[in-house]
Amino acid sequence: MRSSTILQTCLVAVLPFAVQAASGSGKSTRYWDCCKPSCAWSGKASVNRPVLACDSNNNPLSDTNVNLTFTSGPVSGKTLVVQSTSTGGDLGSNHFDLNMPGGGVGLFDGCKREFGGLPGAQYGGISSRSECDSFPAPLKPGCQWRFDWFKNADNPEFTFKQVQCPSELTSRTGCKRNDDSQFPAFTPPSGGGSNPSTPTTPPPSGGGSGCTAAMYAQCGGSGFSGCTNCPSGLTCKAINDYYHQCA
Repeated sequence: MRSSTILQTCLVAVLPFAVQAASGSGKSTRYWDCCKPSCAWSGKASVNRPVLACDSNNNPLSDTNVNLTFTSGPVSGKTLVVQSTSTGGDLGSNHFDLNMPGGGVGLFDGCKREFGGLPGAQYGGISSRSECDSFPAPLKPGCQWRFDWFKNADNPEFTFKQVQCPSELTSRTGCKRNDDSQFPAFTPPSGGGSNPSTPTTPPPSGGGSGCTAAMYAQCGGSGFSGCTNCPSGLTCKAINDYYHQCA
């Protein structure tokens, strides 16, 4: 996720000296340009290590975390924790550009070099879930997430509050702010079934074809009828009542 230069400066430069977590309201857009994130380079911020990235063959190389509560569109009331891994000079104040495959490449198109290009408009990307089927395998789950959990919301607004980065994010990015422990821990919402929550019961194993889903692909959830088994070493984890993922 990219954040605006104004917000990035506030979070990285000010907060180490002022313990109060950043909060406010903002707007979102979406993109996926296949480029190495800004925070994957060393010396960008006071963190334990740069954000992990990968090369054009999807091999691993070698911030700020906020809790977004959406206030508009079909995801209004839903909560999403994101990690800021890049900045953008083309973004306004409190503007979060959310990474989601198929969201449009935006200003820079690294996908053409890596995959020969991706379907969809330069800004906004694709418009239907079925178009995700033509994406490279590593990008399909994220593309489908946009139409499942995110309900193809078009640039929803939100309120935000800075929180500690959950292990579900740091285990993938490898990056954590050095002052991360100063901020409040994220507490999943209770009640609303459409919000992300900590799973308390195993996800359903019936109703699907019994085939094996790919890593990070959907494997269960209310109304889901696809593959319900995960590759060896992975488990089907409930992200919310409607989306379970092999991880």
